[in-house]
Amino acid sequence: MSDVLPQLDELLFFSVDDVPVVSVEVIDTAVRVEARTTARQAACPECGGQSGRIHGSYLRFPRDLPAAGKLVVMSLRARRFVCAKGTCQRRTFAEQVPGLTRRCGRRTERLRSALVAVGLALAGRAGARMTNVFEVPVSRNTLLRGPNKGVGRVCR
Repeated sequence: MSDVLPQLDELLFFSVDDVPVVSVEVIDTAVRVEARTTARQAACPECGGQSGRIHGSYLRFPRDLPAAGKLVVMSLRARRFVCAKGTCQRRTFAEQVPGLTRRCGRRTERLRSALVAVGLALAGRAGARMTNVFEVPVSRNTLLRGPNKGVGRVCR
């Protein structure tokens, strides 16, 4: 299995740096992928300063596009960093993985862009029916919100 993991890194996260796959488990209807971030530093979203001081970590479960007709369940261990600047309002912040996650996002960027494309091509009800076909059901209102509103939950 250890010789397969580097190939899975390239397949699943080809456009993402510093996210190795830890394990993959294939179940009847799903593929469970465990990954973690390994970047040494992250930029504070408030002040833009780089920080390498880790405060802790937590699990994120972003939805991804199905693979070979199976639901992909991703378990991503992300970290929280302490902001290096003492004048910054934000004391800690969660790292984001460009090309994979965004703040308060419940879907990967790959799934989000696919839903945006379906929403632009088919709009409301027809788009919602199409997303049911590839087993990523979303409501017509979610598709109509569009790319600028961020498909999915709005973060406060």
